[in-house]
Amino acid sequence: MDPIVEVVAVLLGFIGWVMVGVALPNRYWRTSTVDGNVITTSTIYENLWMSCATDSTGVHNCREFPSLLNLSGYIQASRALMITSIVLGTFGLLAALIGVQCSKAGGEDYVLKGKIAGTAGVLFLLQGVCTMVAVSWYAFNITQDFFDPFYHGTRYEIGEGLYIGWCSAVLAIAGGACLTCSCKTGTKEKYPLPYQSRGTAYSGAAPTRSVANSTYGRNAYV
Repeated sequence: MDPIVEVVAVLLGFIGWVMVGVALPNRYWRTSTVDGNVITTSTIYENLWMSCATDSTGVHNCREFPSLLNLSGYIQASRALMITSIVLGTFGLLAALIGVQCSKAGGEDYVLKGKIAGTAGVLFLLQGVCTMVAVSWYAFNITQDFFDPFYHGTRYEIGEGLYIGWCSAVLAIAGGACLTCSCKTGTKEKYPLPYQSRGTAYSGAAPTRSVANSTYGRNAYV
């Protein structure tokens, strides 16, 4: 594979990995504005770890979720998927730095380096899938509650943290797909056997010829 393509793929995976780290602690996974007068108008925003509120004067207050077991199932699953995504991206980045052709870390065995690069691509793909599932599941619950006419709680909208997560997933999947294509299998060159030539095979027995045919032509017989 072209080393430039590998470098671009690693760069995409690295940016996707960084953006996962930015999206996970981002406070604006979902937001809601409660209208009132100048003092009581406030913005409520939440992420996977805490809930915050800010009024029009700029005063904000945050509280962490008190109990993990008391949270909704999709929030717990999104937490696990995002943490798994960061771990997969870390191992994928380390493997990619070893497996690319322009790196000297893996030696000169390019077949092995290609397999390591392919493994890094699979890890980046898994990172992108985990991130995509986490943010999409979270966004689905936001829109489901927002458009539910029988829902009487706070109606939230999609925050910037989810958009960062979506961009991260797309970059990681793109970089992983390119690196996966760089996985090559070694092939051994086949040389002809000592008693074989191209297009002709010789047996162990000595070839026989008719002495008469070798000495006389067909017209010698009357």
